[in-house]
Amino acid sequence: MKKLFHIIATPRGSESRTLKVTNAFLETFKSTHNDWVIDELNLPNESLPTLTLKRVDGKYVLLSGKDLYGELREAWDEIVMHIERFMSADAYLISTPMWNFSIPYTLKQYIDIILQPKYLFRYTESGAEGLVKNKKMLIITSRGGDYTASMRSADFQEPYLRLVFGFVGITDITFVNAQPMDMGEALQQQRIKEAQQKAKEVATQF
Repeated sequence: MKKLFHIIATPRGSESRTLKVTNAFLETFKSTHNDWVIDELNLPNESLPTLTLKRVDGKYVLLSGKDLYGELREAWDEIVMHIERFMSADAYLISTPMWNFSIPYTLKQYIDIILQPKYLFRYTESGAEGLVKNKKMLIITSRGGDYTASMRSADFQEPYLRLVFGFVGITDITFVNAQPMDMGEALQQQRIKEAQQKAKEVATQF
């Protein structure tokens, strides 16, 4: 069976406006993809490994083209576990609100953990090469404001996520953005419904 890896970066649970859109996607996805399983990683509830001095030393060993050894390898066990879980997926779903024009710190920490040389990318004579190939990603977001027009330059969320996952080889990335969420209840509900409809359409083709 194929695996969809769902990474949740919102701590609000059932109150999350992001997950209201995500749930619409998942409902349709499950009904149209019977041969898929969903692996869920809820970052706010996860005790993510920190990048200690020893772990950073390991990163520089990998950047030099060598393999981890001894205590460095042991220090990387948790990191490797997260990397292997990420790499085992056939497609990705990220549910994240916009925080301070970008992403929540838990999602940034997770990206910093898994984006490692010799695992998600490598350097060649012609430059960096992403090692996560031929996989799709859907990113569902909610934003307090509307970043489609005059505020577009303040959107550091979508450009960053496209860049960082594109760097590792994921270039087929679709965004469903529910916005604005903080400009009145009526408009919020309207935009959530619009985003839910778009998410359902994406699900049938994902």
